Amino acid sequence: MNMSEFGTYGDVQVDLYDDHVALLELRRPPDNFFDRALIAQIADALEALDQEPACRAVVLCAQGKHFCAGADFRGSPLETENGRHLYDEAVRLFRTRKPIVAAVHGAAIGGGLGLALAADLRVAAPQARFSANFAKLAFHHGFGLSVTLPDAVGAQRALELLYTGRRVSGEEAARIGLCDRLVSVERVRAVARELAADIASSGPLAVESIRVTMRGELAERIVRATARERAEQERLEGTQDFREGVAAMAARRSPKFDRH
Repeated sequence: MNMSEFGTYGDVQVDLYDDHVALLELRRPPDNFFDRALIAQIADALEALDQEPACRAVVLCAQGKHFCAGADFRGSPLETENGRHLYDEAVRLFRTRKPIVAAVHGAAIGGGLGLALAADLRVAAPQARFSANFAKLAFHHGFGLSVTLPDAVGAQRALELLYTGRRVSGEEAARIGLCDRLVSVERVRAVARELAADIASSGPLAVESIRVTMRGELAERIVRATARERAEQERLEGTQDFREGVAAMAARRSPKFDRH
């Protein structure tokens, strides 16, 4: 399969194959922690691919040990001086038009789970780990998980995963709907590409039309969800419980929450 370099967007590399599949790779190994800048770069790449007729489907993948281990609060600020917030960039992902298949190896944790669920479909390995671990930090979930998690696994299962913050293996993820294909870790990217190529072999106008029917209101739902998520995150950041949750995780000990 012939491949050509489509473009580089900061820490995001995009290659385009002649089967109409684009490979969008995060390049912040080993953990691919994201900040506002990286999410903006992913959005820039996807918006550029929307303007490329030769692209009909996208594989979202990552270098290193993990797909995405969540947000890096040591990176660029969550909000720029002109008021653009991390979630403003995240909403841009949901507004793009090409179907996305995420290739999830290693961990998709916290906001990394949110990024994986921004894709239409997910291919994962048994070794993959999924977790909405926010409550373990005494924090509110974000990245639109209020919408995408129940859409994937159902409302009751989403409540359990958000309340407990527990980790889900690749096998369980396949059972409950967090991923759509379960394959060996060596084949995750290849199978994601095969699935994307299968999508790309369908009529592109029909696929885009179907996607609008099925997901057309998703971006607006994400706008409303992230407004609530952001407000609650900012409120809880000021609590002693949040500071205790972060300290306990860094020390790898059980937190002692006092509800303040």
